[in-house]
Amino acid sequence: MITVTTLKQLKAKQEKITMLTCYDASFARVMETAGVEILLIGDSLGMTVQGHTSTLPVTLEQMIYHTQNVARGNQTALLLADLPFGTYEADTISAYQNAAALMKAGAHMVKLEGGMHQVEKTAYLTARSIPVCAHLGLTPQSVNTLGGYRVQGRDESAAEALLTAAKAHEAAGAALLVLEYIPAPLAKTVTAALSIPVIGIGAGKDCDGQVLVLQDLLGIYPKPPKFAKNFLQGQDSILAAISSYIAAVKAGTFPESIHTFEA
Repeated sequence: MITVTTLKQLKAKQEKITMLTCYDASFARVMETAGVEILLIGDSLGMTVQGHTSTLPVTLEQMIYHTQNVARGNQTALLLADLPFGTYEADTISAYQNAAALMKAGAHMVKLEGGMHQVEKTAYLTARSIPVCAHLGLTPQSVNTLGGYRVQGRDESAAEALLTAAKAHEAAGAALLVLEYIPAPLAKTVTAALSIPVIGIGAGKDCDGQVLVLQDLLGIYPKPPKFAKNFLQGQDSILAAISSYIAAVKAGTFPESIHTFEA
């Protein structure tokens, strides 16, 4: 069974960690067979499964439903579930209640988006036995305030703020950090500065691991982002595609420069 201790050990050994989004039991079994360490029940399902243009419409009840489905198909991977928009921003008590609901549904850890303003939530949850993954950089739930899906942390002040927030979340007890859509040099700096594992998506090859949206990995989502790669191409099965992704991440051959933002 993959646990937070396992992930720390992988970072210490400098072995790359693999994560994929997963929304049902069937794909959970395939990913587990392939050897994915972390299955992310992402609110990205709002776009990939439900057909919305953002993650904002996803409800807690829907996240609970999909977490339960994935949990039924999984035996060994760590299950990370997103706290959806509007379920944790207001206060620590509602954040705890909603995170606890996801844990009862089968999650082993919850993910919340945001910098310094969310550090209090990270501390509150971890103090109450709920492991937390922080999410910095492009935070999709803030797409309307960020002005779209754009690279974050490009200027010096933004990069410094992101690093400060990453350290603060770690100090508050976060067990994992996801960095999305930021320049590779910044991701390298953050990864080196933290003792907890850092998982990148559009953040370069120097993170402790990588995550992709399943539909991007399979090449079935229209207009995939620059940082995605179709691993099904040239393979004869979904299992082979996922295995190819794992092998590329472990070997350090994914992401390549074409999937990376340098500045």
